[in-house]
Amino acid sequence: MVRKTSWITPSWLILLLDLGCSVLAVNLAFLLRLNFDMKDIAPYPIAQISLWVLGVNLLLSLSLRTYRGIVRHTGMADIGRIAGMNVLCSAVLFTIGYAYTQYADLNIFPLSIILIYFFISAFALLSYRLLVKWTFRYYSLLRSSNKERAAVFYTGHTGLMLRKAISDDPAAEIRVVAFIADAAAHAGKSLEGLPIYSADTNQLYRLVQAKVNVLLIPEDHIQPERLNELVDTCISLNIKVQKVVPVSQWVDGAVNNSVQLKDINIEDLLERAEIKIRNPRISEELKGKNILVTGAAGSIGSEIVRQLVKYEPGLIVLCDKAESPLHELELELAEKSGRAQIIPFIGNVCDHTRMQQLFDIYAPAIVYHAAAYKHVPMMEKNPSIAVMNNVLGTKIMAELSVEYHVEKFVMVSTDKAVNPTNVMGASKRIAEIFSQSFNNYLNEQYQRPGPVYGTPPTRFITTRFGNVLGSNGSVIPRFKQQLEKGGPLTVTHPDITRYFMTIPEACQLVLEAGSMGQGGEIFVFDMGKPMKIADLARKMIRMTGKEPGKDIQIVYTGLRPGEKLYEELLNNAENTMATYHEKIMIAKVRTYNFTLVNEQVEDLIEAASKHYLMPTVAQMKKLVPEFISRNSAYEELDKGTITM
Repeated sequence: MVRKTSWITPSWLILLLDLGCSVLAVNLAFLLRLNFDMKDIAPYPIAQISLWVLGVNLLLSLSLRTYRGIVRHTGMADIGRIAGMNVLCSAVLFTIGYAYTQYADLNIFPLSIILIYFFISAFALLSYRLLVKWTFRYYSLLRSSNKERAAVFYTGHTGLMLRKAISDDPAAEIRVVAFIADAAAHAGKSLEGLPIYSADTNQLYRLVQAKVNVLLIPEDHIQPERLNELVDTCISLNIKVQKVVPVSQWVDGAVNNSVQLKDINIEDLLERAEIKIRNPRISEELKGKNILVTGAAGSIGSEIVRQLVKYEPGLIVLCDKAESPLHELELELAEKSGRAQIIPFIGNVCDHTRMQQLFDIYAPAIVYHAAAYKHVPMMEKNPSIAVMNNVLGTKIMAELSVEYHVEKFVMVSTDKAVNPTNVMGASKRIAEIFSQSFNNYLNEQYQRPGPVYGTPPTRFITTRFGNVLGSNGSVIPRFKQQLEKGGPLTVTHPDITRYFMTIPEACQLVLEAGSMGQGGEIFVFDMGKPMKIADLARKMIRMTGKEPGKDIQIVYTGLRPGEKLYEELLNNAENTMATYHEKIMIAKVRTYNFTLVNEQVEDLIEAASKHYLMPTVAQMKKLVPEFISRNSAYEELDKGTITM
């Protein structure tokens, strides 16, 4: 395929034009200064003067390379070089004129001539360049008349760079025709000849009148709250909103120096600013160490691994029982792992022998335990499996971590563990109770005279967060699938709300907890306001350019077994303690006696191993008294109408 290239004027031709302009300028300067009177001009050696001007300009042009720029892309740097050359040229000509008077009574370069020459020369050199530039721009506007018309939300340097990059890209499918400023005071002004509108609804409506159908938003110049408002308004006006990859990325060549546009995702519309953690201590604790991640092929586990690689651990063991996803993760990491060795390890955390083999061979220093069953309706129907995986799996991994002197055991939990109304949440709360009470028990044993352990005991840390946007089986992927089929979107209840966070945020919390935690803590996020699932569904429908209730229906199916209308991050009986980060807190929970907890967990596992449903759930309620079933067959256990 032959690539089409645009014709560029040769540099030697630009040099000849520049020299011609300089000779023309000095001759015109004499004519203007002497009122076109040839008698007054006759004493001056015009041919010699023209040669002097030609020679000086040639030397300065070659030195300053003013002829090398692409004429149609003339910018301030080119204008600066041309102005500088004219100043130097005028100074040299003045010196030549003064030196000439030492040998003759005539100054061939009077000051008045030099001043007139300076302005004429600068005007001529810049005029033909700008004329060419404007001609090309006019031609490109004619060619782009059928392109999408876009507005840029930002009037600062990034907005100007974005506009220039799009204008200079012949392959661009859009052209910028306006700017949007957040400050109303900027409305009505212009920037590079383009009108500036404010971001209020009335001004945005004027974009529709100007036939603007795309709004471009630089990714690093808007807060989520403002983005939400803009997206809602633009959707109602049928204006498509797209984000622009930060300028630093396309300047660095990461995206071939071309403007990269991305559609707004629902993940971008969190009702709060994204929480970011920059803690150098994480790197200090992870670098060069052996690390184990359970559930490594899952959405949370795999992102933990991706973030771990950046900290240059010595080895990362990817433990999961799902063969294909684990294989895909291994292939993905093959080019990203750097110095870290990646070990895929197929195994079930409930298989004590297999897990013991893992600890024997790889001796992990830190364990991130993300393996768990998480779907509420599924676990409500299979409580024994929830216990065997979420409770027994945690117990096995915790005990092996202590046996093999693991430094830290970081467990991934959920907001559904607070005042649980379902089996899944209760199983995770039991795992929290076990690991915390185990942590306290180990500390008590270690602090006694004649410690049992020669090294400090394993520190158990828990992270608790809400629903993760885009995780396997979560609401957003399900809504996307339903939208692709033309709807309807199914929501269990019009008032159901959930806290949301992104997968990277969730995994940052896990890594931060491992670094910050001293043992026994439950780390929680200040996750802002919960979001109504019905509002989420309506917004996703509008983002496809369709109208909820008209083009795509929303169907309410009723609460599923064990499902809450809203989730909590902290129990009513708990309080929180601040940390170094204003968005991260430590939940102060009541303590449990490990000996008693261990006995009850053993009884629970025994019941679950026989797959007895009611006895299993009854034992769970004994361990977690606040576990009150909702919309479930196990509500009878709360009423005491079933005897075990």
